[in-house]
This record gives sequence, C-alpha cells and structure tokens, in this order.
Amino acid sequence: MSHEISVVVAYHSRFGHTARQAEAVARGAAEVPGSTAHLIAVDEITEQDWALLDAADAVVFGSPTYLGDVSAGFRTFVELTSGRWAEQAWRNKLAAGFVNSGAMSGDKLNALQSLSIFAAQHGMTWVSLGLLPGWNRSTASDQDLNRLGFWLGAAAQSNGDQGADQMHPSDLATAEHLGRRVAEQAQRITAGDALLSAAV
Repeated sequence: MSHEISVVVAYHSRFGHTARQAEAVARGAAEVPGSTAHLIAVDEITEQDWALLDAADAVVFGSPTYLGDVSAGFRTFVELTSGRWAEQAWRNKLAAGFVNSGAMSGDKLNALQSLSIFAAQHGMTWVSLGLLPGWNRSTASDQDLNRLGFWLGAAAQSNGDQGADQMHPSDLATAEHLGRRVAEQAQRITAGDALLSAAV
C-alpha cells in the first residue's frame, strides 16, 4: 500500500507577503501525485498543527527577512521546538526554506542559512532549490524562475509600498517549484525505502 506524502509549510508572515509565498510552496507540493500539503502559520500554532509537523515527511520553513535574519515571530517558533530537538523527533525528515525581503538582497542568504542550521540541528535533511539562476544574461527576463539567483532555498523581493497581491510572479513560481521539488524528493525516498523493505 502506497504512503501518502505529507508536506507541511510552516511560516511566519507579518504583512501577508510571506504567507502568499507559503501558499505557492504548498500549491507546488500538492501538484505532485500522492502528496498533500498543509499550511501552518507558526504564530498561531495549535496542538493539531504540532501533530501535523510531527507526522510530516517534509517541512518547508518560511520567514520574512528582518534586519538580515528570520523574524522574531519565526524565532519564537524555533525556540518552541526545543523539546523536539532534544528528542531528535524530526530526525531524517526533509526540510527546505524560503524567505522574503523588501530589498533585492536584504541579506536573505543569511536568513536561509538560519533556517538550514535550524533544520540541521533537528537532524533533518535539507533540500536545495535546484535551479540555475535566472535573469543573468542580456537575453534573460525578470520572469525567469529564480530571478534573484539563490541556491539554498526560494527567495522573494516584495516592494514595501505594495501589498501581497502585487508580488512578483517569478518569485511565486519559484516558490511553487520548491514545493514540487520537496514533494518529489520525499516521494523518491519513500519509494526507495519501500524497495529496501521488500528486499529484506
């Protein structure tokens, strides 16, 4: 009997931009047959949400970038996981990340590194974006996937004077790609585990 892959997108969003990015990640993950996606706003986390995280095959973490790092709202969630860290309860789950800032750079890489270190301390296996950089040639376009040229995870740039409904379509498409990639990797690992079990 096949195993339904569960991908949880756990994010913090203050003004709605990162929430929209999270929705794109979940949409991409849910497009992969045999996969389901769940959204969790970490500043409103419930016991049911914790159960979803504990049961997930993969967790994609997302945060806005404030002063070059993850938001205080996301950091609060990080500290709430300390009991699970002590037990290594999320060990061997897949993990990935996405971030957002008003500036093109905004030191988003540092925020992504914070997310990846958080996942590593939980014993999780990090999934990179898996895209070459876009928009880096004279013939390229800002509509290219990965227009901001990140490797570790998905990144978005959101103008400070515009709402979440004005987010760049490339950034949302890149977030969808990340969701699909994570779900596909989870499917591959599950299929490999099933083959190993059958061979024993």
